[in-house]
Amino acid sequence: MSLFLIAALPFLGAMLPAILIRAGRNASASATGSVTLLALIGLLVHVPDVLAGRPVSARIDWLPSLGLNANFYLDGLGLLFASLILGIGLLIIIYARFYLSRQDPMGQFYAYLLLFQGAMVGIVLSDNILLLLVFWELTSLSSFLLIGYWRHLPEGRQGARMALAVTAGGGLAMIGGMLILGNIAGSYDLSVILTQKAAIQDSPLYLTALILILLGCFTKSAQFPFHFWLPHAMAAPTPVSAYLHSATMVKAGLFLMARMWPVLAGTDAWFYIVASTGLVTMVLGAVIALFKDDLKALLAFSTVSHLGLITMLLGIGTPLAAVVAVFHIINHATFKAALFMTAGIIDHSVHTRDIRSLGGLRRLMPVTFVLATLAALSMAGVPPLNGFLSKEMMLEEVAHTHWITSPWLLMAVVTFGALFSAAYSFRYIAHVFLGPVRRDYPIKPHDPNFGMWVSPAILVVLVVAIGLFPMAIAGDLVAVAAGAVTGQALPPYELKLWHGVSPALFMSIIALGGGVILLALYAPVNRLWLAARRPEAKAIYDAGIAAIERFSRWLTDLLHDGALSRYGAIFTVSILALAVWAWTTGVVGPQTRPALEPGPIAYVGWVALVASALSVAVFHHNRLLMLVLIGVSGLMVAMTFNYLSAPDLALTQISVEVVTIILMLLALNFMPQESPRESSFGRRARDITISVGSGLGMGGLIYAIMTRGFAQPSISEYHLANAKTGGGGTNVVNVILVDFRGFDTFGEIIVLGIAAIVIYAITESILGSSVRARLLNRVPNRPLAGDAHPMIMVVITRVMMPLALIVAAYIFFRGHNDPGGGFIAGLIAAIAIIMQYMASGFGWAAERQRLPYHAIIGSGVLIAALTGVGAWFNQMPFLTSAFGYVHLSGLEPFELATAALFDLGVFLAVVGAVLLALESLSRYAWQPNTVSEYPMDINPAREVGETRGKEA
Repeated sequence: MSLFLIAALPFLGAMLPAILIRAGRNASASATGSVTLLALIGLLVHVPDVLAGRPVSARIDWLPSLGLNANFYLDGLGLLFASLILGIGLLIIIYARFYLSRQDPMGQFYAYLLLFQGAMVGIVLSDNILLLLVFWELTSLSSFLLIGYWRHLPEGRQGARMALAVTAGGGLAMIGGMLILGNIAGSYDLSVILTQKAAIQDSPLYLTALILILLGCFTKSAQFPFHFWLPHAMAAPTPVSAYLHSATMVKAGLFLMARMWPVLAGTDAWFYIVASTGLVTMVLGAVIALFKDDLKALLAFSTVSHLGLITMLLGIGTPLAAVVAVFHIINHATFKAALFMTAGIIDHSVHTRDIRSLGGLRRLMPVTFVLATLAALSMAGVPPLNGFLSKEMMLEEVAHTHWITSPWLLMAVVTFGALFSAAYSFRYIAHVFLGPVRRDYPIKPHDPNFGMWVSPAILVVLVVAIGLFPMAIAGDLVAVAAGAVTGQALPPYELKLWHGVSPALFMSIIALGGGVILLALYAPVNRLWLAARRPEAKAIYDAGIAAIERFSRWLTDLLHDGALSRYGAIFTVSILALAVWAWTTGVVGPQTRPALEPGPIAYVGWVALVASALSVAVFHHNRLLMLVLIGVSGLMVAMTFNYLSAPDLALTQISVEVVTIILMLLALNFMPQESPRESSFGRRARDITISVGSGLGMGGLIYAIMTRGFAQPSISEYHLANAKTGGGGTNVVNVILVDFRGFDTFGEIIVLGIAAIVIYAITESILGSSVRARLLNRVPNRPLAGDAHPMIMVVITRVMMPLALIVAAYIFFRGHNDPGGGFIAGLIAAIAIIMQYMASGFGWAAERQRLPYHAIIGSGVLIAALTGVGAWFNQMPFLTSAFGYVHLSGLEPFELATAALFDLGVFLAVVGAVLLALESLSRYAWQPNTVSEYPMDINPAREVGETRGKEA
């Protein structure tokens, strides 16, 4: 199975559980499990190649100019993590089916779970760091949905927000580090980056990149001081906790540290930052875990501790430490997932997770007792379970590592942490299952049905089997995964129970014996812990968030007072300041091209444009006059385009100007004639100064660009050379719009259609309010003309209608080789129809309109989309046009191009959008099935009479 399909299956299957939940909970769970199982089978197909040292890859050059390639790579490390993600994920799916109640929306849960699963698989298989970053952020978003799944619980919502804030913040830092790393290596492909160790570590940006990347890893893997979010994620359902803490979310940071080990490890900075952070996290998490009374909180802090242990091993930086880290990742995933599931079973069966309310469950829940005890003993590092093996190997590596120049300091601190780890593991057994049976359980405890304990049972079998037969079960996987981490041949080692008498053995004995003693003294030690004053990470986090919120409110109140003029002033001044800085510090260069000598027509047009623009600023309070002056400015701009040999732009400008002026006139019909005068003299002086400065700056920039050449050839040369041969048209502007940049045009017509639909939606909401009644009963401040529909205008517009449509058709068909095209033709057709509304009234025209404007917009977008999709069948990119010449007897050869279909979509979208906006505005003053002789079906005399009657 292709790596692309393995990575895509969870995303593709995410819709199945949400759909199949209507067929029942079993159908939804089965569909989810089938998707994960299929992806797991596809992964296992590649196991022989990976174990034989032949990594599997798949590549697609997505955006090669940006270095963003959809490359996937499966080696030993990717196989290890992908197996854990999909294998434990399958067990979690089975467990969740019986854990979730009927009140929980199971289809939604499984959809979120598959999205998260797909993001994690994407991370571990990505061979491009930009693609990896995309999946990295997807894990933050999808885990937010999972942690906040029980959104009716305040702690669930807070835990989800906290996890998202911390991990997404670290992700932002990691983006910067990855971009620096890719820039140093000269590629964003991991397979290339991992060969550039010397270049990366010799770079002056190495330390910056290292810190930024580690920030992303530490926040995701809950390393100190970012450890606090993980226990608060326990508000999620237990299946989520088991999945996030064992095989997925928190392991993403460990995976990335392991993946980047060949190029980032081996320096003092790596050792002291990574090893020290892991050590502190390990000890702190173990100490806090011992004193937690909530089962899931105890397990959460134990997860923090074990994550710190693995981080410390990766920080030590030796090949054998990498082997131990990989081995403990496997072991931790098995016993920790089993422990979380047993905690969920206890909560599900006893209705409490409070250890103080438990005890004596050994007799009442024997199956759960056996599973939880074996998993907890493995977590404590008791032989012959798998946790003992990796713990012994870890202690052996620590015994040979000097930390802060001391040969024994690291040994002492790690032993102290291991002692507390044993103590909280023993407490999980003793305080929950041992002791007498209580009489005050919330409900009578009992073992669950087979569906709930089969998943932890499978994991516990692995815990025991790996402990007894480590080389047979996990040896090959550990070897290839550790080899992928180090990128070199591994020294001799062996996974086995007995390593002889060594310092690690004595450290282990101290840890286990001390754990038993500490548990025996738990009551007085717990009293000391509760009496001690200590900082709370959550309180510090809440205080920090509150401070950020206060600062944000202060800054928002300072900058955002609701005045658009102020926003515009801040924005313009900021841009102007940056422009001045760039101009004074940059190298403009000498003038290389002479300016064109303008003729008298250019001077006249320039004077008219400046005069109209200044008049708009002076007379903007008079809205009608301002609209006329804006029309003059638009006309001058169109003439400028034509003067500078851009007839397409001139036609577009004139057409747009006519349509917008008509629509704005219609809107002004419902507004006062004059705007209120609110600006003070000081504000007007400020605005004039800013406007003059920005205008002069823009003029200077335009002059500098037009009188200087470019260092690189302009893209216009490419368009001119390839418009005919590549797009089949001699009108370069149109070919750009429908071929070279067709995707931009496609997006623009969608935006245009959305804008028209939004206008329609706003109109619908207003028509149902009292606003329309006030509009209908307004008193015009001037008497209207008595002839609502002048006969001469009616006759002229109806005669011009077919002529205008013929012109639109002519402009449409000539657009590929001469000035024109679908956009301009659509505007001309829209103007012709608008004239009918103006001459005969909206009611008359609307009654003759057979097609709804929404459908016209939708058909236009659909035709354009299908034209683009058609290129795929020709093995070409989306919206690549095809063309050919047809020879018919008696006629000269003529061209047929798919661009004409795309242009037809543009034409329909433009016509539909303009007329829907017109209809929306007109409906403020028009009611269907009413007849009136006044424009827009408004009778001013009747309105005035009705209004005065109401006033009387």
